[in-house]
Amino acid sequence: MTDGFNDIIHVPARLRVCSILAEVAEIEFGVIRDSLALSDSALSKHLRVLENAGYIALRKGIVDTRTRTWVNLTKAGRAAFRAHVRALRSLAASADIPDFTE
Repeated sequence: MTDGFNDIIHVPARLRVCSILAEVAEIEFGVIRDSLALSDSALSKHLRVLENAGYIALRKGIVDTRTRTWVNLTKAGRAAFRAHVRALRSLAASADIPDFTE
């Protein structure tokens, strides 16, 4: 397929997670969960896949006696996300090709 296309990132929920993370240095798990209207378990599964690929890093800490998790894109994750977005733009550009079937 197109260079840079990434099957790991392309899954809709993971693509949306990466697009949120690309805008910030770090963000709290609950903010991502609420923004995407995902359950804790669904988001955790997607984050685990991204973490195993080396695309995100997780940081845990205590806030008001509660454990919180913060998420950020790694350098490799940012590069993979940028490459994937370029690949998607290239694919979308092909939609401008004239329809020769008429």
